[in-house]
Amino acid sequence: MNRTLLRGARVITMTPGRPDAEHVDILVDGDCIAEIGQDLEAADAETVDLTGRVIIPGLVNAHLHTWQTGLRAVGADWTLLEYLTHLHGSAVQHYTPDDMYVSNLAGALNQINCGTTTLGDWCHNSLTPGHADGAVEGLVHAGIRAVFLHGTPYRDPDLPHPLAEVDRLLDGPVRDHDLLTLGMAVQGPQYSSSHTAVADFRAAHARGLVVSLHQSGGVLAPGWEAVRDAGLFGPRTNVVHGSDLPDGWVKRLVDAGVTFTSTPENELGQGHGTPVTGSLLRHGAAPSLGTDVETVVPGQVLTAARMALAHQRGLDHAHRQNTGTHAHTPSITAKQALAWATVEGARALGLADQVGRIEPGMQADLVAVDTRALNLWPAHHPIAAALHADIANIEAVMIAGRWRKRDHALVHSGLDEVRDRLQESGERLLHAMDAA
Repeated sequence: MNRTLLRGARVITMTPGRPDAEHVDILVDGDCIAEIGQDLEAADAETVDLTGRVIIPGLVNAHLHTWQTGLRAVGADWTLLEYLTHLHGSAVQHYTPDDMYVSNLAGALNQINCGTTTLGDWCHNSLTPGHADGAVEGLVHAGIRAVFLHGTPYRDPDLPHPLAEVDRLLDGPVRDHDLLTLGMAVQGPQYSSSHTAVADFRAAHARGLVVSLHQSGGVLAPGWEAVRDAGLFGPRTNVVHGSDLPDGWVKRLVDAGVTFTSTPENELGQGHGTPVTGSLLRHGAAPSLGTDVETVVPGQVLTAARMALAHQRGLDHAHRQNTGTHAHTPSITAKQALAWATVEGARALGLADQVGRIEPGMQADLVAVDTRALNLWPAHHPIAAALHADIANIEAVMIAGRWRKRDHALVHSGLDEVRDRLQESGERLLHAMDAA
């Protein structure tokens, strides 16, 4: 098996009990982290000098509709209603399996370029088995670790999730790939009848799958109480957005172990409601982060982390100013924000035992941030330097012990062809949407 020894960097392990940043070496053996320590020796390993860099766990983008990559930025000025009208009311019906493939391939490659090693691909445009297979194939060819959250276009509230398709994916296209896991992207209690919501949750539980759902403000539908009364909310339940959930419900869900994913840039820009971060922090929990839709906002999860941090600090400062008392210490820290993009993302996707931290036995999903660049140097605060990094600072990305980005460039052949296919796909879909 391939062995790689990483030397010279300051390492942010995100492991409880360890220093925030430390000068240690990392030995990678195959797809796992074998050892962490000072002055490690491994004569049979490739040694990589990363002096002047900061190594962090691979970032986790816990919520992205990757299938929309070909229509990148067309909805930069859309409200949420316009997005639903144009994208889900018009464009979805024109997608082919090849559109799904190239959007997922290009979208996943972009995530790797941004330092994301694990992606929660919320694929609610699986029109046919061919569409789902195209999306899965795109993820596989990109080489990213992903949870493929199978979903369908919006449908009648009484129609249950297509379980035959879930089982087909479990038995073949997903099972066959080590970096891929299956989950269910359900309409959930807000957009399904009570009976259907309970049935979908039970189906996910029976298969041991993460079940993820949208909730974007408004009066809670009866399905929430039905799922609660059935005892189906738990650690493998993921609520996306959770905007304006009543505080009592947030506490109830947190106590049940439910995870939350906030997509702050899109939530604030399109009108989903106030990000749930503050409510979670009050109850001793924290969000994971996603970027949601590249039809509207960029796909950099570090940007999402900084926005979530700044927005919540702003709310906290405003509250304190209203009382006439200014804060003497920050309400939340840069380390917490980085944890939202690593540790919490892994937990939300059911992968906390594999990724999100740097420690022996975990998967070797690592990102090297080049802090020698003028926008980060001198890196007095390594965690802040990592949090403030841009794409140009992401020097190298390793997934399961394999380099997917090296020397500031993706390790993937045929990028020009990917770009050409993505442009053709996007232009055709945009034309069809405009015509409608």
